[in-house]
Order: sequence, then C-alpha cells, then structure tokens
Amino acid sequence: MALSGKRILITGGAGFIGTTLTRRLIDDNQIVVFDNLHRDALSGSALASHPNLEFVQGDILDLEALKQAAQGVSHIVHAAAIAGVDTVLKSPVRTMRVNVIGTYNALEAALATKDSLERVIEFSTSEVFGQHAFNVNENQVTTIGSVGEARWTYAVSKLAGEHMAHAYHAELGIPAVSVRPFNVYGPAQMEGGAIRAFIERAISGQTLTIHGDGSQIRAWLYVDDMVEGLLLALEHPKAVGESFNIGNARSAVTIFDLAQRIKRLANAPGEITFQPLHYVDVELRIPDVHKAREVIGFEAKVDLEEGLERTIAWYREQLPSA
Repeated sequence: MALSGKRILITGGAGFIGTTLTRRLIDDNQIVVFDNLHRDALSGSALASHPNLEFVQGDILDLEALKQAAQGVSHIVHAAAIAGVDTVLKSPVRTMRVNVIGTYNALEAALATKDSLERVIEFSTSEVFGQHAFNVNENQVTTIGSVGEARWTYAVSKLAGEHMAHAYHAELGIPAVSVRPFNVYGPAQMEGGAIRAFIERAISGQTLTIHGDGSQIRAWLYVDDMVEGLLLALEHPKAVGESFNIGNARSAVTIFDLAQRIKRLANAPGEITFQPLHYVDVELRIPDVHKAREVIGFEAKVDLEEGLERTIAWYREQLPSA
C-alpha cells in the first residue's frame, strides 16, 4: 500500500514529525501544510519550494481558516499541538486551548469535508499512561496525575482529543485513527527532547545536564519509524476507529545511559552533571506495540545506537565548526 494522487492536509506540518512525513509523501501527493511556524523545520528546506506543497500560515484555533484549508482533502494528519515539558509548565492554559480546541477544530474541519475524506490521524501521546508505564498496551487504563500539577495538562488535553476523535468516528462516521507516539527523536527536531538537547551540547563541547538522578527510563523512537507508523495508520483499512502505540521497546534506556551513549558517540569532552527536578517527571515509559504489529503491521526498525549516530551526524552538518 502506498498513498498516491491524494490531497493531504498536515496541521503542524512545518514541525519535526510533520516535515519528515511530508518528505515521504510529497512526490506522489499534494500536501497542504497548515502551521503558524512556531517550530519551523520547513522554511529554507527543499520541501518549501516543492511544486506539490501548498503552505497555509494559520492558527489551529482559527476554525474557519482550517476549514478552508481542508476543503477537498482526502486525508488529514492533525499534528499541531503545544508540547515540551518546559512550554507546558509555563503555559498550561495555552496548552489546553491549543490541544483541546485545536483538535475539536481539526475534527470539525474533517466533518466539513467528509464527502472527500478517507482518513484522519489524531496525535495523542504516551503521557496518557502516567508516571509508571511498563509494557503498556492500548487497552490499559490511562492514568493522569493530580489536578493542579501543570505537567499533566498536556496529557489531559491529549487524552480529551483522543476521546473526541473516537466520538466523531462512532457518532458522525469520521474515519479517525489515534496514535500514541513514544519519545520520538531524530534529525530536524527543533525544540524539546532530551536527545536533541544532549546532542547539541555534546557536539559543542558543553556539559550534558540531567534533570533528576538519571534513573528515569524511556523507550526512544526514531522519527523514520514514527513516519512508518503514520503511513500504516493512514493506509490500512483496519486502522479506522482504533488507537495505536507507536514506539520501540528495544530502545529503552535510563536517561543517564542515554547521556553516556551520546557523549561516547559524539566523542564529546563535556562532563555529565545533575540538577534537581523542578517538576513531576515520568519515571518509566515503555510501550507494548503488539496491537500496532498485529493490526497494521508496524514494527520499529531503527535501534537506538543507529538512530543516535544518524541524528548526531545531522546536527554536525548544521554546526560545521563542531
């Protein structure tokens, strides 16, 4: 299966995952990118001048502009969101507005173009599993932290969006699919993410700073594998109405181990230091992707060492003096 001859709207399409997905689809499809350029991996790239790209600068909270951009599309990938712990802690109200109302707007835009619509992908998050998530599958109870803890506004907003997507499918027939990414990393990540931060500091000869004691465990997913999961969710007929974990349990390491690996692979002289955590953190996050494997055929291919080598090489190209 391969999408061809389609008109695909990607909200947040100028971001890290959006541009990687666009790169995979653009030669054979018309791509409409709807983005406010808050995180911009698109401008200045070869994609920006591709004849199959239509860029619409807009805010996901502007329903009418989004409906206009969605007219006649066959597929919608709703990736626009507020993300990143620092941003969420600083702006919990904006986080809720953009993620909840923005997802509502994306689903309303899908409804307005339902006659041409074949699939909608809604981005949820692995954060819906809470602080302790070991081999979690899609049928397990989602666990959110206490009310008043700003960290969880992101998870709550994303979980609300996932419920909305399922409701629009069940009641209104929107062909929606939810994906729950687990710690995506790779080339062109503009902001956020421990791997990006560690690599940028490592190749610049700076200290790598770990928040907490470094015992937190994450399973990291290379961006190309994330895109493979998205393509399967966009194409497979059995995906509609489902939620899928998209992750790589083989790439689970502690944050301290991650920093050591990056330091070694980058041949970096900087030290590793520790700072106290000033927010509630997730201590363990490892996915069970059995459902995605069985239903849509997803399997992560890029293990951590290879993914880190590719990502370090990309960042070195961006910083030639490093």
